[in-house]
Amino acid sequence: MEIQVGMGPAGELRYPSYPESNGTWKFPGIGEFQCYDKYMLSSLKAAADQAGHSEWGNGGPHNAGHYKQWPDETEFFHREGTWNTAYGEFFLKWYSEMLLAHGERLLSAAGGIFRGTGAHLSGKVAGIHWHYGTRSHAPELTAGYYNTRYRDGYYPIAEMFSRYGVTLNFTCIEMKDAEQPESALCSPEGLLRQVVLAARKAGIRLAGENALPRYDQTAHDQVVNKSRLHVGAQFGHSEDEPMCSFTYLRMSEPLFKPENWHVFVTFVRHMSEGKTFQPWEKEHQDTQLFVNASRPLIQEAEAFMYR
Repeated sequence: MEIQVGMGPAGELRYPSYPESNGTWKFPGIGEFQCYDKYMLSSLKAAADQAGHSEWGNGGPHNAGHYKQWPDETEFFHREGTWNTAYGEFFLKWYSEMLLAHGERLLSAAGGIFRGTGAHLSGKVAGIHWHYGTRSHAPELTAGYYNTRYRDGYYPIAEMFSRYGVTLNFTCIEMKDAEQPESALCSPEGLLRQVVLAARKAGIRLAGENALPRYDQTAHDQVVNKSRLHVGAQFGHSEDEPMCSFTYLRMSEPLFKPENWHVFVTFVRHMSEGKTFQPWEKEHQDTQLFVNASRPLIQEAEAFMYR
């Protein structure tokens, strides 16, 4: 049995830096730092005093823009911005360490509660792939992941998970770089590769899920391919080490439409068998057998949803 420990928005270990409700944030905005309640401000002031720069403890960056802006529109996140100065490094280190400390407290408590039950714990990390191709990786920074072109922000998280024997659950497995807006320098595939390498270095299991509802074969095939977690010999890993599990999001009315259900059944079979295709006639025949066998399940699900 696996129990996922909720650690933040959408269950993910991150700050609520890009809230989608009420139009506060819009993709691909950079989000905003979340460090202005009295507890965070007190901690920041103490850290600044300890660093010998009390002037750094008067609040978060004042030039980091707002939720919907892009990195180059701010002084903090642009190519040669404040993020890459002594002050920026101090603030981002403190900000990310506060998030790690939060995760540490939760995993420690969960480990104590479920110790001896046989349950395996997992924790979720967000797939913040937009502006990944920039130097600053602004949306990751505001979320609490100190990940830039010059610094790996995911290994410290994986290392913390490793101390508690927790599986790292990562999202956006279904996404391709080519499907994203080119102007936003997105790279869900590059981000996944980095997280895979961090998990392997820390010696922990990696699980996955899709970020957005997708019912098409292109997305399903991407999940099957990426579930093998192949990163290539150029990164020091010549063998595939498949993810330990995958969570499909989510059971909904569109999933049970005949055309979508047929594709989904094929996807489940491929995940189970670890392949992406076979001759069309054989594929169609095998899938139809599973579709027919699952009709009672569809009827039961429809009855439940329309109560």
